[in-house]
Amino acid sequence: MTVEAKPGDAPHTDPRPASAVSAATGLVGLGGLVLWTLVARHFGMIGPLAALTALVACAVPMLLWSILVDKVHRRPTTGIDWDAAPRPLRETIDISLVKLAGLWGIWGVIGALYCIARWYWDGAYLFAMQVIGVAAIPMVLLSFPYLLWLDRRLAEPRDGAWHFGQWLIGRPEAADREILYDFLRAWAVKGFFLAFMISIVPGNWAETIRLEWAWIADNPANLARWLIAVMFMIDVVFATVGYALTLKPLDAHIRSANPYTAGWVAALICYPPFILMNPGGPLDYHIGAEDWTWWLADHPWLMTLNAVWLVFLTGVYAWATVAFGIRFSNLTHRGILTNGPYAWSKHPAYLSKNLFWWFAALPFLASTGNPVDMVRNTVVLALIGGVYYWRARTEERHLMADPAYREYAEWMERNGPIPRLINALSGRPSRDRPGPPRPAAAE
Repeated sequence: MTVEAKPGDAPHTDPRPASAVSAATGLVGLGGLVLWTLVARHFGMIGPLAALTALVACAVPMLLWSILVDKVHRRPTTGIDWDAAPRPLRETIDISLVKLAGLWGIWGVIGALYCIARWYWDGAYLFAMQVIGVAAIPMVLLSFPYLLWLDRRLAEPRDGAWHFGQWLIGRPEAADREILYDFLRAWAVKGFFLAFMISIVPGNWAETIRLEWAWIADNPANLARWLIAVMFMIDVVFATVGYALTLKPLDAHIRSANPYTAGWVAALICYPPFILMNPGGPLDYHIGAEDWTWWLADHPWLMTLNAVWLVFLTGVYAWATVAFGIRFSNLTHRGILTNGPYAWSKHPAYLSKNLFWWFAALPFLASTGNPVDMVRNTVVLALIGGVYYWRARTEERHLMADPAYREYAEWMERNGPIPRLINALSGRPSRDRPGPPRPAAAE
């Protein structure tokens, strides 16, 4: 006997894999940030304290939504067993003390590295060091009761902090080397990128708040410049919140950090102090160049069209960060995203950012009139695109260890508009969507 599809049956679908972060999480955080931005503009609050308040205004709505609505703390991926009674404190106190040694130890290592790397004590980084220095006191005080509470509820409390703590107290034979290395990589990511993000929050915030409405509304180019600044501010605020809230009870912890050297190299050359794209750097594509407003000043319609296009691209770029909610960070796996712009492409941020640079810089034009500058700038910007392609490939190599990402990547290949367009342009056949189920024998 076989079961056949009937004419009235629903057609076969190819549903998108579930996302680790709901779309609403980022939207409520964006709402809180926009509300605070409007208040700050009204009262002219341009300073760094107002910028830090923006982080809170963005984070709190997302935390409330994640816990009260999405109930992320109940997910099995947190490692917390909510159904079982908490273990007696006497059974976990030794584990917690070792973990405390590991946690304080890694903070001490990061603090020492901040002191050794003197660029952290100059320019915008100085603000980040001040913020981290003040935050260190409550972090140390709260870490003890937090670990005592958490370890009584974790199904397996002996995590990376415990293994590092074993190494610190002179029992390296008890530490699992792979878990230890992943712990160190995860904290290297957080220590490096959190300081950078905090350092650029005030500048992006000030750029959003300081410009007067009259100047913004004067012409399309000014409006576009301000909207682009707003998008970058949103991106930076959400990213900073993401690096700060790597907590297991929020299901926002780092599952793994990229173990491949190529991935780290590809990422780090895009950030100071290793950045290669800064003025005078080997990947500086601004030699003898002017931006789009200079080239299109005498062509108002082209300027308006380009302005709209650039705002759209930065909007996609910011949306790609907003979609992470409280989970954004480089070089890590913190759950697989499949919604928002990640329903179009696996790497919408990289794609939109690189397109933005091409249409904002117009590298094939040079104000010097020197064809050497035109060729060089064009080739260098293409090389930068290659760097981001390299980053994307190394990230995928890392994430492919998770079956959830493999499922998403396969779905994207079948359904994603961007992959299907690229396949069509390159002449490669796209993977077909799964057909209707075959007749099955009934037992």
